[in-house]
Amino acid sequence: MITEHALLPIIPGREEDFEAAFAQARHIIASMPGFLAMSLSRSIESPQTYLLLVEWESLEDHTVGFRGSPGYQQWRSLLHRFYEPFPVVEHFETVSAAPKAAS
Repeated sequence: MITEHALLPIIPGREEDFEAAFAQARHIIASMPGFLAMSLSRSIESPQTYLLLVEWESLEDHTVGFRGSPGYQQWRSLLHRFYEPFPVVEHFETVSAAPKAAS
């Protein structure tokens, strides 16, 4: 499994519009082969910054499958107009994890 990590800097004042567009776009990415899970979080300290985490079965499911798909073009048209500057996307492999301890 690969985790895609992106900090999304949204143009100030466009946060509500971004969230509405993301509500449409999330269905696109969720339908892609290799997609496992996704979360979008908003920063408390910097409310114009969002954290997107997407879990993929493989790196290629994101970099080749999703980015090479017609769905990605829809994703871009819905969301890329909100970013300033354009986000950096990185991919991570889990090296250590722990479940919550039982009480």
